[in-house]
Amino acid sequence: MRIGLLTLIDTHLTVSGDRYTITDQQGIYFLTFTVVDWLNVFTRRSYKDTIVDSLNYCIAQKGLIVYNWCLMSNHLHLIASAKEDAKLSDIIRDFKKFTAKKIIEQIQQEGESRKEWLLKHFEYAGKYDKRIKQYKFWREDNHALYLHPTETKIIDQKVDYIHNNPVVEGIVESPEEYLYSSAIDYAGEKGLVNIVRM
Repeated sequence: MRIGLLTLIDTHLTVSGDRYTITDQQGIYFLTFTVVDWLNVFTRRSYKDTIVDSLNYCIAQKGLIVYNWCLMSNHLHLIASAKEDAKLSDIIRDFKKFTAKKIIEQIQQEGESRKEWLLKHFEYAGKYDKRIKQYKFWREDNHALYLHPTETKIIDQKVDYIHNNPVVEGIVESPEEYLYSSAIDYAGEKGLVNIVRM
């Protein structure tokens, strides 16, 4: 199995430092989007709901297919792909750009007690990035790991890893108890995001 995984890495990823590049725009990828400095931003329901709404919008309007997801306090895990007429890289770019802008607006407008502290971090993170006008919310890397459809054992490991994040962190006792995850869907109920089960 190790040889198979190394082959997948060699043929479907271009690695540059910490960055993994999506080379197959319709391939299935394990993705992680992380807030800069690992800041615990997703502590308010409104911020979490922005992520949910944005995922559902990308599914309905941009050709995103989400198989699994879990939103933690400072990162989002997905197993996702794109429909034939869409590019996964473009969807990710648009999703991150929109959610960054929206959540920063929410931080500024919703009486966030950590507002000044959070904005200072985002401003500092964006200071040396020429593409950022003021605030940088998400880290650049997506840690996009290609998942070959026939490598079911690796896919199952990633699904378990995603769904067990809240359990490992002591938030819930079983994965399906966590609202901001697709574990609910895999337990036979309807979750918040319109996923496609693998």
